[in-house]
Amino acid sequence: MKEKIRVLVKLQHLDTESARVASSLKEVSKRLENLDSGLKEIEQTIRNQESIANELKKKYRDHESDVKANLERNKKNQEKLRAVKTNKEYQSMLKEIEDINAKNSSIEDNMLECLDRLDEIETIIAQKKNEYSELSEQIKIEKENIEQEAGVDKKKLDEINIDRENVMELLDSELFKKYIKIKEQHQGGLAVVPVKDAVCHGCNVNLPPQLYNELFRYDSLKFCPNCQRIIYLKE
Repeated sequence: MKEKIRVLVKLQHLDTESARVASSLKEVSKRLENLDSGLKEIEQTIRNQESIANELKKKYRDHESDVKANLERNKKNQEKLRAVKTNKEYQSMLKEIEDINAKNSSIEDNMLECLDRLDEIETIIAQKKNEYSELSEQIKIEKENIEQEAGVDKKKLDEINIDRENVMELLDSELFKKYIKIKEQHQGGLAVVPVKDAVCHGCNVNLPPQLYNELFRYDSLKFCPNCQRIIYLKE
């Protein structure tokens, strides 16, 4: 019985280690996604800024067209001005020319604002592209490290599975079934726990004196009356 307990403890250790390594491997994809999320944020910022830049360029072209149209109107007004007959018509034509010049002046101010804003946006885009390039290189290195770690974990998991199969060959089917049943009742916990000073290390409850004394005989499997785990003496 003492040997059976030793084998059960070994099996439990392998199962615990297997679960830990498997959990670590599951986290690999999340870690890689988290790394990529930083790049995606920068990409989105660049796209947003490029969209603003395109709007500004379109706005600038529209303003430019308006200025050209107004200049063409004033050119025609200048020709008309030479042909007016009365002072009233002359003053009216001058007023229209002045209004168009004022409009063009305002439009040109807006064009300068567009150019200033466009310079700011293009600076931001250039900075973000540099950030993207630097972060991309860092992430590449981190991904290589993560994938290397995952490779080590996969190899370790294969080794654990081989050891587990070897250990299971030392257990009879009934004992293995009991182990699995108790393990399922304590999800994420232990099925086999030590006892020290008459205290179960699974639930921290004191064992009845008679049961504690029986543990020393190793004549049969013993179970904690409180948590139902398999118990053994801690040496």
